[in-house]
Amino acid sequence: MQKTRILWADDEIEFLKPHILLLEQKGYKVKTVNNGYDAVDAFKSDPYDLVFLDENMPGLTGLETLSILKSVNPSIPTVLVTKNEEEHLMEDAIGSKIDDYLIKPVNPKQILLTIKKLTENRRLVSEKTSLAYQQDFRNLGTIMNDALDYKQWIEAYKKLLYWELSLEKLEDSGMHEILTMQKSEANALFAKYVENNYLSWINDPGSGPNLSHHLLKEGIPEYGRRSSNVFFLD
Repeated sequence: MQKTRILWADDEIEFLKPHILLLEQKGYKVKTVNNGYDAVDAFKSDPYDLVFLDENMPGLTGLETLSILKSVNPSIPTVLVTKNEEEHLMEDAIGSKIDDYLIKPVNPKQILLTIKKLTENRRLVSEKTSLAYQQDFRNLGTIMNDALDYKQWIEAYKKLLYWELSLEKLEDSGMHEILTMQKSEANALFAKYVENNYLSWINDPGSGPNLSHHLLKEGIPEYGRRSSNVFFLD
């Protein structure tokens, strides 16, 4: 199993050496930096599963660093480590989408529980999403091989789009590959469906979807009833 990768930024990182060694003994891979700028560079350079940020760092503060990290990848859990328990700080942290916070001095049990809580939740969500798609994969295949009408094709596409949005949050290349193959199959089947039905749609417009030459009339009810100005911008 791939090791959980942790980025830990603290201007007094040398005092956290016992915690770092413990995490490494537990099988975690920890990258340490002592300022927010280096944290941003490291975050952009390598993938991480979790980030610990000291709140009171010179230069970029913990919250400023957090804001930048979330703009780069908002899905990575981030923990603020602080000596300050003031309410406004916690409100700012929550508003900045912090995933958890720890009050200094932190102890090893707190750190381990926080890591497990945040990374295990992600793993469970990932596994549940992958399993749900696997279960729906066969159903989708069966549906798309049936004699669908255009409205049923729309529903099939909505399902594929739902799984695309759900799976893009996961780091499961196998599931992404399977979905890509299923989308290619769907495209081929839909192209064949259009080819087989296009002439009948031309001859009997009410039997199929709105075609390009019907869009203005159907999409703009007033179009055709009176003089209209329509602008196309390239």
